[in-house]
Amino acid sequence: MEDVMAAEGRSLIKLIPQNKRQQPKKINLDHPENTNIQVNGDEGSDPGISFKDSNSDSIEEIKPISDDSIPITREAEHINEEDARNSSAPNGVDSVAEAKNSSKIMHSSTNILGTSEGGEQLSGIHLEDLIGMIRNAEKNIHLLNHARIRALDDLEKILHEKEVLQGEINILETKLAETDARLRVAAQEKIHVELLEDQLEKLRNELSSRNSSEELVYNVNNSLPFSQSNDVNSYSEEFDVWKTENISLKNELQALKTQLFNLKKTDERVQILEEERISLESSLKELEFKFSASQEDVSNISSLKAECKNLYEKVEHLQQLLENATKQADQAILALQQNQELRKKVDQLEKSLEEANVYKLSSEKMQQYNELMQQKIQILDERLQRSDEEIESYVQLYQNSMKEFQDTLTNLKEESKKRLRDDTVNEMPSEFWSRLLLMIDGWFLEKKVSAEDAMLLRDMIWKRDGSIHNAYMSSKEKTERETIATFLRLTSSTSSPRLHVIHIAAEMAPVAKVGGLGDVVTGLSKALQKKGHLVEIVLPKYDCARYQLVQDLKALNVPVESYFDGRLYKNKIWTGTVEGLPVYFIEPQHPGNFFWRGQFYGENDDFKRFSFFSRAALELLLQVGKKPDIIHCHDWQTAFVAPLYWDLYVAKGLNSARICFTCHNFEYQGTAPATELASCGLDVYHLNRPDRMQDNSAQDRINPIKGAIVFSNIVTTVSPTYAQEVRSAEGGQGLHATLHSHSKKFVGILNGIDTEAWNPATDNFLKVQYNAYDIEGKAENKEDLRRCLRLSSRDVRRPLVGCITRLVPQKGVHLIRHAIYRTLELGGQFVLLGSSPVPHIQKEFEDIANHFQSHEHVRLILKYDESLSHLIYAATDMLTIPSIFEPCGLTQMIAMRYGSIPIARKTGGLNDSVFDVDDDAIPIQYRNGFTFLTADEQGFNNALERAFYLYKNNIDGWKQLVQKVMGVDFSWESSAALYEELYAKSVARARATKRA
Repeated sequence: MEDVMAAEGRSLIKLIPQNKRQQPKKINLDHPENTNIQVNGDEGSDPGISFKDSNSDSIEEIKPISDDSIPITREAEHINEEDARNSSAPNGVDSVAEAKNSSKIMHSSTNILGTSEGGEQLSGIHLEDLIGMIRNAEKNIHLLNHARIRALDDLEKILHEKEVLQGEINILETKLAETDARLRVAAQEKIHVELLEDQLEKLRNELSSRNSSEELVYNVNNSLPFSQSNDVNSYSEEFDVWKTENISLKNELQALKTQLFNLKKTDERVQILEEERISLESSLKELEFKFSASQEDVSNISSLKAECKNLYEKVEHLQQLLENATKQADQAILALQQNQELRKKVDQLEKSLEEANVYKLSSEKMQQYNELMQQKIQILDERLQRSDEEIESYVQLYQNSMKEFQDTLTNLKEESKKRLRDDTVNEMPSEFWSRLLLMIDGWFLEKKVSAEDAMLLRDMIWKRDGSIHNAYMSSKEKTERETIATFLRLTSSTSSPRLHVIHIAAEMAPVAKVGGLGDVVTGLSKALQKKGHLVEIVLPKYDCARYQLVQDLKALNVPVESYFDGRLYKNKIWTGTVEGLPVYFIEPQHPGNFFWRGQFYGENDDFKRFSFFSRAALELLLQVGKKPDIIHCHDWQTAFVAPLYWDLYVAKGLNSARICFTCHNFEYQGTAPATELASCGLDVYHLNRPDRMQDNSAQDRINPIKGAIVFSNIVTTVSPTYAQEVRSAEGGQGLHATLHSHSKKFVGILNGIDTEAWNPATDNFLKVQYNAYDIEGKAENKEDLRRCLRLSSRDVRRPLVGCITRLVPQKGVHLIRHAIYRTLELGGQFVLLGSSPVPHIQKEFEDIANHFQSHEHVRLILKYDESLSHLIYAATDMLTIPSIFEPCGLTQMIAMRYGSIPIARKTGGLNDSVFDVDDDAIPIQYRNGFTFLTADEQGFNNALERAFYLYKNNIDGWKQLVQKVMGVDFSWESSAALYEELYAKSVARARATKRA
């Protein structure tokens, strides 16, 4: 019986701590697999249980209880004294004393239960000692659990934000299973308690049968059932708590399953996007196949080459977008895989923590382990956060790429559908219609068709009539006579012509370009053509022009004769198309070889050269039978057209047009002795008058610009500010009074640029194309320019300043020279591209170029290089335009198009297009550069230094400025609309006058 009671005592010690152990609501970490955990004993023996207080560093083990471990000689008073000492100890007392006290009480209890003959000793021992021992053990376990709960609470707070991960569902399921197991253990423990009550009942009966004292029986009957009842109630309460926690965990598990379902939906969406990408790729291949088939059908039509090229570029762009989207998707998948690996590691960590809970680590080890876990959790949390951010960025990039890809593909599909809906005629490029127009003019000059038939056919071409397109396509294999007969059968239907504009100019980009005039003629003509107007250009046939850029260039068989110096001279007429525009080239058969000089301007007889050309151009229009609505002439070289038209050609029958004259720079007026005007057939006596062509500063000289102002119906210049400046005595170059007299027909219209030719996203002159949304390519072009010019690349952030200009006094030559040295002083690099027609200026800059020939931060290229100009615009961070006066200026517009910030003087067109970033009077959305007012070094220094400061000290602000200026619209769209309005009003007034 004594052995049985000792065994029951040991069982009671083992059972109560297990039941009293508190379980936290959530456990989100596992102990690492390599943690050293030792268990003393097994199911057949009692393990040594270690207890440690939160403020203690020593551990005392409670040894297994055996019958022979302690002699049965302990006195009840000594036990009670020890128990009283333990019960009165404060919370901070070391748990070692508690463990020792518990051990003593357990040994005393064993003595009591093991005595068979000692009735007096048993009467001195109260069963409350056993209850005290149990309470002390519970107290130690409570302290250990309290420390562990605090650590777990800290871990719970750290990992609370990771509930959305898939791993937590596995963890919670594991916890649910553990909770169920604990419930089963609790049920078993409840059964043990009931068994213990039965044993205690047997003990009371046994003690009664031995005739124990009434006091001992009373204690057994009253004290022991009360304590056991409390234990049973506490077990029941704890059982209910575990049930509540189990229900809560089930609810949380259900919520996380809902989140997992949503996550699976997201995966499904990703899968749907992938399927859409595959579908789009197949659609793209199908489009490529259809395009290849279509290309084979029209391979013999040379006019479709440009369109095919553009479509190929679109397809390549789509393929690039698709490749980018695929790469980004792969990166996102890789990031997801890495995230899954991290989740597995979280699972392993939480599994290790569960092992730690099972094996009851000591508080010291738990503290070290918690610190280690917190470090690992922090690292893991950072990695997961980075992973989430990368996944989000990859998904965002993928979605953006897919959106861009879908938008581009949708546009391509819409264009294809539009082509299918529209008549085949609308697909033909401008070159086709221009070629037809030139062919009709050739037939008329060769007297193969009448003037009336030629006019009707031109009108049909102008309308882009489908019948004339079909007639041309059906006549490809026919002779010329059969083709003409086919076309003449179409002349039965007539139609009213649209607005017909003919430009007579000395330049046209890119064939014959010196300055901005050539860009304006081409840009304005293309913009008007897009608006549905018929636009043609007449140029001199220079020997130095770039005829490789002219398509279908050919000479007409019949020359055009024009008057000059008292006789008729033949002119060979060439036709061709330039960027879709029909162009006539006039080659004079004059012994002076007017346009075989190796240069465009700068000859001593320029007055004769261009007065001859102006009359020959009007003679061409007359003999071809043109009936234009507008004849638009430019600068002094073709200013002769206005007086020639009104004084000579209206009477000859060329009377349908209104004259528009544009002066691009009032500094160049082409004055000459009045007698030279007679060479082109004009009456000197009639025109050399103050109200006509007589120069305002010399009565014996003729001023072509003044004559154009007087004789034109519309007079324009190239910016609103410049129009105001030239009305003053300082800016008018002697013509301010004339402009004031004709102010009602004088207006300033800001030029635009050809945004197709000047486009960094498609520029073939650049090593890397880029746009406002992705400006990384600008840095690569900067490096490429440095390598080409042998400039230093050690500091990639060193600002690069550029200047592209003609070196003439107007452009502020002294400020350009100063800019080179000031840029070096500020720690920048400087590149100059340009030449001077003024010998001493050219010599001065050649000396500067030689001085900096081997310098690592300065390079001067004293010539014009088209490809290099594109690269400089793309590579430079800033571009200087310190002009003394600037009628319009295209340089600042092109610079901003390529993301180079202009540093410009506030004059002319610069004042209308560049607005200082520090000018609070300007709305912030319009600020796009750095400006100065006074044309001196101090004013320039202020603007340059402010630009350098922003570049060096505010990288993000500079990047935003670059992106903003690249988005400014400097196209010809709005400017062409203003010209269109001027043309229409002038033509309407003329027609109203005729009707009256």
